[in-house]
Amino acid sequence: MSLQWIDSLDIAIELSEKFPEVDPRTIRFTDLREWIIELEKFDDDPNHCSEKILEAIQMCWIDEID
Repeated sequence: MSLQWIDSLDIAIELSEKFPEVDPRTIRFTDLREWIIELEKFDDDPNHCSEKILEAIQMCWIDEID
């Protein structure tokens, strides 16, 4: 299964497993975007990302660790 920008929860789960030491409340969106693009399962156009998408992924990640 490949991940795309709309897969906020699945991306958040992947990030929480890859970066268990990171508090998603403190991450910069520039770093978050890079980490998502570098995920092995990520397969979408890197240019189709917006701040709204990153916020949704960040919120899912926060929910995932809480």
